[in-house]
Amino acid sequence: MVSLLNAYYNNLQGYYSTDFPDKPEKMYDFVNGAPNNISVDTQPAIGTQVSILEHGWAVQVIFQDTGTVGTEKHPIHLHGFSFYLLGTGLGNYNSSTALLNLYDPPYRNTVGVPVGRWAVIRFRADNPGMWFMHCHLEVHTTWGLSMAFLGKNRKGKMQNLPPPPPDLPLC
Repeated sequence: MVSLLNAYYNNLQGYYSTDFPDKPEKMYDFVNGAPNNISVDTQPAIGTQVSILEHGWAVQVIFQDTGTVGTEKHPIHLHGFSFYLLGTGLGNYNSSTALLNLYDPPYRNTVGVPVGRWAVIRFRADNPGMWFMHCHLEVHTTWGLSMAFLGKNRKGKMQNLPPPPPDLPLC
């Protein structure tokens, strides 16, 4: 077994692809259209896709709770970065009506996304490596509520992913 980080560092092909979608692949009424609408296919895509982050990018992520599988709050945690929680709201996220706090947002590494609500986070991609983002309810990770960001290296020596230590245990 090869970890995503080792596959990236050693330039191993076939362990992941870099085509993680930037927006939902299927659009529907996330709050009221699932799970009770049989015509809405809410199955997650199966695969190992990562989202590429160029060093220094400002990254904004919108979490939309759907209640598709169950009606639980999702504590979403991001490894490798802390983020600003710009806002939360009820219903489907709408960029033209969402009220975001761009002045003094709280700084966190985990955000709770309640049932039928949304949350918006923003962070700076300044930490090279492969970083896991997932729901802290472990069973939800097995259902697909997880993904990885690949933070790219920068030019300077101190801005690159260091090599793995010689005694790194293998998977």
